[in-house]
Amino acid sequence: MNMYNKDLKWAVLGTGVIANEMAQALQTMGKSLYSVGNRTFSKAKLFAERYNVKKVYNSIEEMFTDNETDIIYITTPHNTHYNFIKKALESGKHVFAEKSITLNLRELDELKKLADDKGLVLAEAMTIWHMPLYKKLWEIVRSGRLGRVQIITMNFGSFKEYDMSNRFFNMNLAGGALLDIGVYALSLTRSFMDEKPEEILSQMKPSPTGSDEQVSILLKNKSGQMATVALSMHSKQPKRAMISCEKGYIEIMEYPRGDKAVIVDAETGEREEITEGKTENALLYEMRDMEEAILSGKTDMMKFDFTWDVMDIMTGLRKEWGMKYPGETW
Repeated sequence: MNMYNKDLKWAVLGTGVIANEMAQALQTMGKSLYSVGNRTFSKAKLFAERYNVKKVYNSIEEMFTDNETDIIYITTPHNTHYNFIKKALESGKHVFAEKSITLNLRELDELKKLADDKGLVLAEAMTIWHMPLYKKLWEIVRSGRLGRVQIITMNFGSFKEYDMSNRFFNMNLAGGALLDIGVYALSLTRSFMDEKPEEILSQMKPSPTGSDEQVSILLKNKSGQMATVALSMHSKQPKRAMISCEKGYIEIMEYPRGDKAVIVDAETGEREEITEGKTENALLYEMRDMEEAILSGKTDMMKFDFTWDVMDIMTGLRKEWGMKYPGETW
């Protein structure tokens, strides 16, 4: 029997873009979403009708007490994650949470301990851990054919209008570049480094609300591997990653949902194109790995250690900037 046909029942919290993609991914897997919950019942009902969802909860609280549910996918804004994840774990549910999984390391540590105590899988829905392209590139780097990774250059920028009520700049919704797009850049960086960077320098330009609008980060680990990360929320940049090794460099455009990379030979300039997976299947890859982790017990594929390292870096940076969210406890 195919592992993915075992009937793990998924619930989704939220009805936004990711929830829609998640429901579609389940359909591609030959399954239906079991249940949906949302702060606004009418939105949950419409969502359920669109995707043939079996159950709609009258209140979010009902989601956590439903004995039929195996996994809850949390797609709400990151300032809500801690409380929702905690309730889900306390109710015996595996949890898959959108990035950024929590606001800070204290929250993550507390929730991971709870998950471990209950024998549950807690994972961040970080596309980079699951796309076939990155799995292939990690394999190439590990093989040694390009030599050692030396320096990584990351760019990620969006032009968001100065609407200070939306989540991109709203401090009450944990807005800002680091937790929204920086988490991708730092995750990819960490995945190509042999060890976690310990030397970290940064600059931050605040938006009018005090959120981090523009950020530059320099990182270096004990073995001398380095990285630069440039993030912006009010100016467009290419979603570009460059991993420079001794014998060549890898260039990825349109990360995190990348399906194409180019490897350039340092001596000859010869270009090799690597194509793996499909951008539009990003959620499918994530959810398949989550199911396999639960069913096989091989939770390493969810890369929690990397999630932890990235959260440690992001928490440290915000502490340096003094950028604490309303009601947040470090």
